[in-house]
Amino acid sequence: MADQPNFEGFVCPLPLRDYPQIVLGHGSGGRLSADLIQHLFVPLFDNPALASLNDQATLELNGLRLAFTTDSFVINPLFFPGGDIGSLAVHGTVNDLAVSGATPLFLSAGFILEEGLAMDALGRIATSMGRAAREAGVQIVTGDTKVVEKGHGDGLFINTAGIGVIPAGLRIAADQARPGDVVIVSGTVGDHGMAIMSVREGLAFESALVSDSAPLHTLVAAMLDVTREIHCLRDATRGGVAAVLNELAAQSRAGIDLDEGAIPVRPAVQAACEMLGMDPLYVANEGKLVAIVPAEHADAVLDAMRRHPLGSEAAIIGRVVDEHPGMVVARTAIGGRRVVDMPLGEILPRIC
Repeated sequence: MADQPNFEGFVCPLPLRDYPQIVLGHGSGGRLSADLIQHLFVPLFDNPALASLNDQATLELNGLRLAFTTDSFVINPLFFPGGDIGSLAVHGTVNDLAVSGATPLFLSAGFILEEGLAMDALGRIATSMGRAAREAGVQIVTGDTKVVEKGHGDGLFINTAGIGVIPAGLRIAADQARPGDVVIVSGTVGDHGMAIMSVREGLAFESALVSDSAPLHTLVAAMLDVTREIHCLRDATRGGVAAVLNELAAQSRAGIDLDEGAIPVRPAVQAACEMLGMDPLYVANEGKLVAIVPAEHADAVLDAMRRHPLGSEAAIIGRVVDEHPGMVVARTAIGGRRVVDMPLGEILPRIC
């Protein structure tokens, strides 16, 4: 095991070796986050389960394959159209387990409370969190509570961990995409991020912007009922679809070609992105996944997704190719091509 961070190849514009402070972009889910993980945490915590860099670790225990994940939620505001930090914490943790093909079973919940937080607000959040867990079929079985001084916690942070069971013989991982595979997204992109921004910025549109926060394990189960030959699954949270596809392309050492016109985006989300100068591909989702499946199963998987309430707007948006390995390239509406790079810094801070 290495006993020092490896900063060789660190591409952060403010590299740790030259700039000894964390910036918001290190929590973005994009390139700065990847650099922090790959050049600091992975070398220092070196082990095979961590090295796979999936959204969860896959562990073997007495013949069982377990999925184990952890997540932290620092969203601002605590309440938003379509959810709150409590339901979001449950959904986000369930989804990290679900995209391994696991059946989510148990969660933990750690609360960091700021002195002065209204008890009514905490009660509403805990009620919502309990309801979301029951609806997802998981139990919150342990937890912890800490309180920090006023001005040091921004209301409430929640940390979770989750455990689920992966069916024997199933392998879904970030390095499994193969040329010829088809890329599917489970629905419209950018809904969550733009719902948060509409509250922060006071934006109003003819159609209300609502978060897509939802547990995706039943959608994944419907897909696996069609075929277990699903190569990659990711929920497209921080950094959006762009970050997820770049991670999958890099870890699979393959290229991805997108059809920009096939990517579903709600008109209100598109309008909000244009107003704020953002690309929907880079905006966070909390109830959408990206699937990479063999071409021969793509139509059947897509049909199963569209018959599920959380996949009714699913669409094929691209293919895995031999060309430009590690890169994502989109064909634009006017026939051109553009590189869809990994996001560099923090586009929307405090989004989940």
